[in-house]
Amino acid sequence: MSEIIILPGLGGSGEGHWQTLWERQAPEMRRFQPTSWDRPELADWLAALDWEIRRSKTLPILIAHSLACQLVAHWAASAPAKIRGTFLVSAPDPTGDVYLTEAPSFANPPRQRLPFPSLLVASTDDPFASFDYAREIAAAWGSDLIDAGALGHINANSGIGDWPEGRTLFERFRTGLV
Repeated sequence: MSEIIILPGLGGSGEGHWQTLWERQAPEMRRFQPTSWDRPELADWLAALDWEIRRSKTLPILIAHSLACQLVAHWAASAPAKIRGTFLVSAPDPTGDVYLTEAPSFANPPRQRLPFPSLLVASTDDPFASFDYAREIAAAWGSDLIDAGALGHINANSGIGDWPEGRTLFERFRTGLV
């Protein structure tokens, strides 16, 4: 069984976030640990991600939310280690009207094909990215795209609890990895 590394976005996916709830339910899941969840610095987050991947005993699968989707794109540009794939949720648009101003070093994520299988799940009413942006970035990254419907930023504020529909999408993605 593959190890699974949880990559929260800004703030670290608090108590009611589906990533936190999934992690509590599955011993094969663990969270990467950058220095700060609230003052993210790309170099620090890249080092924390690389460390988690390198300490894995199997090729891990990444589950990234929001800002961590951009982290994955930046990390993949140099891909110092290998992973089986990544499940991306709610990638924010760095050129949009509402952006995570606390994370300027994450702006301009590479728009190149990811060197591993990926799936992007996006909401039709995400305040941080239009669905058109999700379609555009999924194409640039070579990611399959799933329309999750109107779920906001697909976080604790979306009222989805442990997001069983997302868990089904993730299991389907994981099963399809070679």
